[in-house]
Amino acid sequence: MRLHRSETAFFVFMALILVTCVLMLFAYRALTAEHIDDAAAHELASRMLFGGAILNAGAIIFGLFFIFPLIRTQVREEGKLRAMTETLSARSVTLEHAALTDGLTSMHNRRYFDDALREYLGEFQRIGKPVGLMILDLDNFKAVNDTHGHDVGDEVLRQVASCLREFTRYHDVAARLGGEEFAVVAPNLDEDMLAKLAERIRTAISQLTVTTGNITLRVTTSVGLAVWDRSETADEFFRRADRKLYQAKRLGRNRVCA
Repeated sequence: MRLHRSETAFFVFMALILVTCVLMLFAYRALTAEHIDDAAAHELASRMLFGGAILNAGAIIFGLFFIFPLIRTQVREEGKLRAMTETLSARSVTLEHAALTDGLTSMHNRRYFDDALREYLGEFQRIGKPVGLMILDLDNFKAVNDTHGHDVGDEVLRQVASCLREFTRYHDVAARLGGEEFAVVAPNLDEDMLAKLAERIRTAISQLTVTTGNITLRVTTSVGLAVWDRSETADEFFRRADRKLYQAKRLGRNRVCA
């Protein structure tokens, strides 16, 4: 097994201390022996004490000028690694948030919506409560982009998103699915309550006045609704609400179909 430099330095330091202790022990035994008055014993003890002092001083110098700088270097490296780890963790959270957020409107995106819908259905299947779903599509939105440009269209989308955030509850999931299409998962709402919420949202969007530069316009939305029947998959549930959306489009737009 290959030792790290700091580990090698530690063992060298311990060896110096051990040798010093051995020399001190032999010096003590020489001084306390019966022939304590023997000049040779005194000379041997003095030499061992001197050698021990030299080794002890060497150990101190080795610790100060080799082991301590190694420890400081490791502390700095650990600090850098910790800071790097925190930065990467924060970046990971940011990237995860970005992956689940629509960049234009700051709403949840389709990926987040799909996961949330499946989780809500699983949980509300267990507790036996209803789950409502509304899908909204802005009427004639292509004409807005073609006539006024995408900058105006983007501002319309941002204001519609703001309206949805204002009218939905904190535990509802409001998302932009793409283009001019939005969706709301509304847990614990039956058909009547869901229809009333959808009608309030439709009315609020129709009353929005979008002003950009010298351009002022209004938009409307068609809404399709469905309440989960507790046997559908998430995809089947979504398709049923989507069919109601297209029914609202066929019936003249700017309406709610359930």
